[in-house]
Amino acid sequence: MNQTANPTRRLTLRIGHNSLMILAQDEGDALTFEPFVVKSGISMAANLREAFKQSDLLLTAPPRVRVLLDNEVLMVPVELFSEQTMETMFRHAYPSREQEAVCFNVLPDLNAVAVFSVNKDLRLVLDDHFRDVRLLTVMQPVWRYMHQRSFTGMRQKLYAYFHEKRLELFAFQQHRFRFCNSYETARVKDAVFFITYVWNQLAMSQDNDELYLMGDIPEEEETLNMLHRFLKKVMVVNPAADFGQHPATAIKGMPYDLQTLLAKGR
Repeated sequence: MNQTANPTRRLTLRIGHNSLMILAQDEGDALTFEPFVVKSGISMAANLREAFKQSDLLLTAPPRVRVLLDNEVLMVPVELFSEQTMETMFRHAYPSREQEAVCFNVLPDLNAVAVFSVNKDLRLVLDDHFRDVRLLTVMQPVWRYMHQRSFTGMRQKLYAYFHEKRLELFAFQQHRFRFCNSYETARVKDAVFFITYVWNQLAMSQDNDELYLMGDIPEEEETLNMLHRFLKKVMVVNPAADFGQHPATAIKGMPYDLQTLLAKGR
């Protein structure tokens, strides 16, 4: 642990498949956002080690860190969750993650538990530099905030979050997930197909129910035009308006999930 650490600083790392972002909050909630240039050909753990040598924010890192991980998630109803069986369930769902450590976040508002994994080498680097490491999925603040919003109005709602060539689709029914899944896609036609397919699966009304888009929408105008061919009520979430001009919404390149975490909590 760095001996020159700033004990009042709150530090957040966002670790994606090919991205590493560092965020510091100092006294008075001043924000410093630093995307780290990830080197291809080496692991994310190795990239994080390099970041600790180069980033001023990490050179003076506090003993605690909050880490948002962009990994596959297995959603388990809280009444079916068991710490003794979660690893078996996760590895059955995601066999490619067999060598990773399995973690979980309880989502009490949604009566669910998000089970996910972290690379063991990456976790070792984190534990070497921090006394207290809190792991979250990148979707946790988005799920929580959109669930709160879902109670406004009488119409059913489907939510679509675009980030890093991935589409996250989810819907709620009272205090539970009605649907939750993710899709790898960078093409507009594929995204529109997945959205309309799930819309039909949920038997939602083309005229009355609502679709909310957020994040890094690919070819936004084209996506909206194609969706409007099938659905009447398609809205794009504006973080600045939604979060009352929170300072995080003015920072270029900050993902919507990180903005939501800062503005609304986890």
